[in-house]
Amino acid sequence: MESLIYQINDIIWSSAFIAVALGVGIYFSIILRFPQLRLVPLMAKLLFRGNETKQGVSSFQAFAMAISGRVGTGNIAGVATAIALGGPGAVFWMWVSAFLGAATAFAESTLGQMYKRVDHDEYRGGPAYYIRHGLGLNWYACIFALATILAMTMFLPGIQAKSVVQGITLAFGWQPWAVGLLIVIPLGLVIFGGVHRIAHVAQILVPLMAAAYILVSLVIIIMNIDAVPKVFNLILSSAFGTSQVFGGIVGLSISWGIKRGIYSNEAGQGSAAHAASAAEVRHPAEQGLVQAFSVYIDTLLVCSATAFMILFTGSYNVVQRDASGKDIGYVAEHLPGVEYGTQFTQYAVDSQFAGYGQGFVAVALFFFAFTTLMAYYYMAETNIAFLNQKRNWRWPVPCLRIVILLSTFYGVFSAAGYVWTLGDIGVGIMAWLNIVALILLRKPIIRTLKDYERQRKSGEPITFRPSDLDIPNASYWEDRQTTSHQADEPDPSPHT
Repeated sequence: MESLIYQINDIIWSSAFIAVALGVGIYFSIILRFPQLRLVPLMAKLLFRGNETKQGVSSFQAFAMAISGRVGTGNIAGVATAIALGGPGAVFWMWVSAFLGAATAFAESTLGQMYKRVDHDEYRGGPAYYIRHGLGLNWYACIFALATILAMTMFLPGIQAKSVVQGITLAFGWQPWAVGLLIVIPLGLVIFGGVHRIAHVAQILVPLMAAAYILVSLVIIIMNIDAVPKVFNLILSSAFGTSQVFGGIVGLSISWGIKRGIYSNEAGQGSAAHAASAAEVRHPAEQGLVQAFSVYIDTLLVCSATAFMILFTGSYNVVQRDASGKDIGYVAEHLPGVEYGTQFTQYAVDSQFAGYGQGFVAVALFFFAFTTLMAYYYMAETNIAFLNQKRNWRWPVPCLRIVILLSTFYGVFSAAGYVWTLGDIGVGIMAWLNIVALILLRKPIIRTLKDYERQRKSGEPITFRPSDLDIPNASYWEDRQTTSHQADEPDPSPHT
């Protein structure tokens, strides 16, 4: 079974997928005229627009929920693994995936808002919704919903749990079962409270934990400021194959950089579209821009923080593998006997803050993983609601809560390589299904951004009328216009 899982992962994450993931980011960047560059100031401004309502959450809460899904163990253990298997050049390709992924994130989150629905007094949306209502392919939407439920409950929680166990065991010597309880008990208290409780916890924890982590990385960079040219030269020479040491693994550098970049920032996977759909906004493009900004926060700030701490302190090994994928030695070995993953980051911080670094990373990892598990539950619940719209069964949601808690607890005892492979499969399946839908729905995305920018430029009140743009089945927005669900308000600075 384990051999079969590795084979499936190799098929899903083939070079074809890398090309498609990069290609769709390039396509939307060009066709939308690089909104990830042009509109960065607007993205930051829109973070704080809108208020929480009975049906939806504020833009910032939706942003925090999306960030809670993006900022997880992939930002610590995932970055370290990318460096171990792809060399320092993998960091550059993670940056590339973030830049292109921001355009993809805009596309999927805009669609999530466009085709959202009100279900039991809560906004619901995501790829399953825009596949059904935008493409009219109910069978395809159901496949995506089932794939997401499976990924978020069975495949991905184990990665978060296992990484926390590795970090806390090294720092504090806890037993795995104790770490498992430390995770699942507070997680149960949060997820049984519904989307609004998740949003409230996320908006407090996410900014605090990300800010503290980035601050520590900045201190380490300042402490090693003379190494800045050397580190950036190392990243770039490794990325483009000109490094004498890492030149032979440039293909792995690209593959692992893109792979861990997508896993971390989730652009193209469709996951952030679920949180984006819950926001109370004036126009779908607004939350699309907010979610594009969250990709930068995840990869350019938090992932880079991990990479810089590891590279500036030289706390990494680069593994050499044979054709079958088996580790056979090292291209570079700076930490003899240390397993790649979370421990690279812990040793890096501890080398600068002796006696405190391992504990700090373990605590950061716990909060990163905890908020990610909250986001996993929310995405799974949204897709349960999608499949349950006509049946109105009561049992699926309680069962879902129990399953994700059990899966998380089981993950603390699983083998690290195995759970990461399962997680990659879950992310890959969702991304393949979602990217195809994004390509097919490109016209509504383009029209929506043009419509939003036109209204801002003219200074007229911001509204969204799907019928004016020849976008059918966006019933929430049509109903909103006819019932005056929320009064339009003028943009206070339309020409900025």
